[in-house]
Amino acid sequence: MTASAAGGRSPGVQEDGYEPDPQRWRALWVTLVAGFMSLLDVTIVAVALPTIQRDLHASPAQVQWVVSGYALTFALALVTAGRLGDALDRRRIFLLALGGFVIFSAACGAAPDITLLVVARLAQGLAAGFMAPQNSALIQQMFRGAERGRAFGFFGTTVGISSAAGPITGGAILALASGEQGWRWIFYVNVPIGIVAVLLGRRLLPRTRRSGRGRVDLPGVLLLGLGVLALMYPLVQAESGGAGSRWWLFLLGVAVLTVFTRWQRRLVGTGAQPLLDPRLFTTVRGYAVGAGVGTLYFIGFSGVWLVFALFYQHGLGFSPLRSGLAVTPFALGSAGAAVVAGRLVDRFGRLLTVCGLTGAIVGLGGTALLLRFAPLGIAPWVAAPVLFLGGIGGGFVVSPNITMTLREVPVRMAGAAGGALQTGQRLGAAVGTAALPGLFYLVLDRNHDYRTAVVTALGAAFVGMAASLALAAFDWQRDRKTRTPHRRCPDEVAHHPMHARQT
Repeated sequence: MTASAAGGRSPGVQEDGYEPDPQRWRALWVTLVAGFMSLLDVTIVAVALPTIQRDLHASPAQVQWVVSGYALTFALALVTAGRLGDALDRRRIFLLALGGFVIFSAACGAAPDITLLVVARLAQGLAAGFMAPQNSALIQQMFRGAERGRAFGFFGTTVGISSAAGPITGGAILALASGEQGWRWIFYVNVPIGIVAVLLGRRLLPRTRRSGRGRVDLPGVLLLGLGVLALMYPLVQAESGGAGSRWWLFLLGVAVLTVFTRWQRRLVGTGAQPLLDPRLFTTVRGYAVGAGVGTLYFIGFSGVWLVFALFYQHGLGFSPLRSGLAVTPFALGSAGAAVVAGRLVDRFGRLLTVCGLTGAIVGLGGTALLLRFAPLGIAPWVAAPVLFLGGIGGGFVVSPNITMTLREVPVRMAGAAGGALQTGQRLGAAVGTAALPGLFYLVLDRNHDYRTAVVTALGAAFVGMAASLALAAFDWQRDRKTRTPHRRCPDEVAHHPMHARQT
């Protein structure tokens, strides 16, 4: 972005000093491709775990860290990375993180043993965590008004497709890459795409002026990191009994995050710059509700893919590719709906999320019933139209919720706010991917019935989405009663009491 020239405004410069970058749409696609790779790597590896375990002679606990270690370091980096992007240079941090992601992807593919593979995955997740909050922050920096809604629509599409497309993409790569070493291409495929994205990013991404607030709240970084680690570690170890034996870590995590919140409030009170300003949740309209809606939705949204994979591959004997194809209707519905939703969010606001969550719940519930009662031979294909409906609903959740959660956040705080939002989503995803498969196995061990197991697990996802719907409906009804506008203009945001002292 460039400031207005002294003595007058350049053509196209809006009242808040924003001047549209002529390359903003091409720059957006660079960030979306990078974001797609980082989110795809959360789920794409799951289908290759049996092959990796055999090839590297790993134990089940070791191979589980190939997935959970990535998710852990991803979540740990988000808020700190977002704050650094706000204080320093989003473009530079994005490009450095993307370059690191490419290097560590190659290291994963070349890993000779399970120990080095896990180490490389931890580093890869850290790079992804530094890259992710810059995506949403750059959207806020490059776009305004209706264009921002469209851009967030594409971003929401990327989030939805990358999460849903992991199993089918991994299955397709394993089908094309023959031999025991074929799993390595799941990581190598990031290398050429990432190199092209780095080169294009250097050319297209806008430079960010340093805010002059480069000082980072190190005690806050340590407290937040320890709190998130304490909450997530038992979840990522759930398959090996970590959630039960380390339950006390949940209490520790809550206690540390409470101390973190008080520390951030103290910094605000003294005029210092916090890592994550608590007033984001108390005075920025829509942020707290949007973060809650996203976290609850991702509990169900992220967990169902592992449940479907377990049911189709172990219960019905599907190959990884065929299992991925069975859930493709959801991804297709989500992709199309997210693009449309980005254009409608300014008009309908929270109502879009309410309708989307209703559709997702109906689709998920209908799929569960069909998998339970339809003949096994045709159940996945009969369920496809209902799953498509659920995907359309999901597309009307992620994209509008991101837009409504972040649109009133000042650009100077966009990275930290986006990082906190995604941290909540990662925590929700960790809960879902730990709890839903765990419930699936628990029911299966007791009843030895795959149908009962999948319906029970999907029912738990249903509860998470229903809680998200209740929160979204409450916010929608509150808007209707107070008749408060859905959004403020940029000038109103700039003069919001939360930001007056910072400006």
